[in-house]
Amino acid sequence: MPKLKTNSGAKKRFKVKKSGAVKFRRAGSRHLATFGKTPKQKRGLRGTSHLGSSDAMKIKECFPYAR
Repeated sequence: MPKLKTNSGAKKRFKVKKSGAVKFRRAGSRHLATFGKTPKQKRGLRGTSHLGSSDAMKIKECFPYAR
């Protein structure tokens, strides 16, 4: 049987951790100084976060070899 392909777009945007959680970076963090973002918005866009369980299930379908 042939190998399954990983979704290239998902590969660049998400990472499946050993625990099964899906890590992602928040959208809208590219041009923080432009478009008049408030300091509260900028703080909220820092770092990474984990997807909710229902969204994580959809993303895991894109990674056929993830645990």
